[in-house]
Amino acid sequence: MVVLATKCYVGGDARGRAIQGLGSLIDNEIGDLAVEWEIDVRDDEFVAVDLAGEDATVAGNALADSWGAIDTEFEAGGTYVGTLDEWDDEGWLLDVGNGTRIRIPAAELGLGPGSPEQIRDRFGVVQHTPLRFVYGEPSRLADATRDRLYEWTREAGSGRVNVNSATRGNVRATVNRAGHADDIVTVERLGLLEQSIVCPEATDPPGLLASIGPHLRSELKCVLT
Repeated sequence: MVVLATKCYVGGDARGRAIQGLGSLIDNEIGDLAVEWEIDVRDDEFVAVDLAGEDATVAGNALADSWGAIDTEFEAGGTYVGTLDEWDDEGWLLDVGNGTRIRIPAAELGLGPGSPEQIRDRFGVVQHTPLRFVYGEPSRLADATRDRLYEWTREAGSGRVNVNSATRGNVRATVNRAGHADDIVTVERLGLLEQSIVCPEATDPPGLLASIGPHLRSELKCVLT
């Protein structure tokens, strides 16, 4: 079994569609291997994939590479993945499963000036986004995570609109219904229910957010370049 570093925290039909979509993604990735698999959502909302067959180890490693994997033990200096759970004046709290949260102090975010909330707003980090961190006393955001967030503010185009509580397909459909299909570059998957809409120079991210926001029961944040 591999526990993916992504959550399924929606209910009802949305939950069924999210799991069905994840099943298609998993099948595309490991469907050619000698493995049988089944998806489960744990009580802590992290997605687990039960694997059986001669290629189970290979399949598990492939899924962990694509989605990140939740670990149960931590060593100082090791790099792990958690999802953004809460934030306060002291820093960010990352959920690493089974009720355990890792605090990243404000001084260890490494994302420039501002309070933890201001930094979250500036970089458009919506709740539940998977983030890599280096475990220690104190723990810190991993360089790969810092680099990725900084890249969002420096890349070509006008910026991004980040969304949670929606699948990639749902976000694409919403953008199309709102008449903005030609106003975006792509929708980048951050997690199962966390997406990043990449905007070209001609698109105003706050305007796009205002247009699609009423159609999504989501947290939406802009990243401006």
